[in-house]
Amino acid sequence: MYAPPPKMNLVVIRSKDFNKTKNFYFMLGLLFVKEKHEGGPEHYACSVDGFVFEIYPLKEGDVPTTNIRLGFEIDTVDGYIHEIEGFGGVVVTPPYDSSAGRKAVVKDPDGHTIELLCKHGT
Repeated sequence: MYAPPPKMNLVVIRSKDFNKTKNFYFMLGLLFVKEKHEGGPEHYACSVDGFVFEIYPLKEGDVPTTNIRLGFEIDTVDGYIHEIEGFGGVVVTPPYDSSAGRKAVVKDPDGHTIELLCKHGT
């Protein structure tokens, strides 16, 4: 029996300072709402085109999520790159042109590696 491949619909990261991390991703254009499900912790959630991105607080004993790599397609890499450090991030690889478009690699305030991509332009 053939089944279509699953569609990814959720990524959850854990943050030492989830308010600061929320502001970092807000700077990239993600709009969050604060949520709390049943007995779970307060966290931030953002939904874009059916894909949910959540930031949960990193509690004692939680496994950090910083070994994953995230990727976001944005309207301009160069336009955001100057804001990264002001929002607690680090530029790992400055903007460069690739066959996929203009790219840069940054880290968020918790150290998650993020590839920023603009398919057209800067």
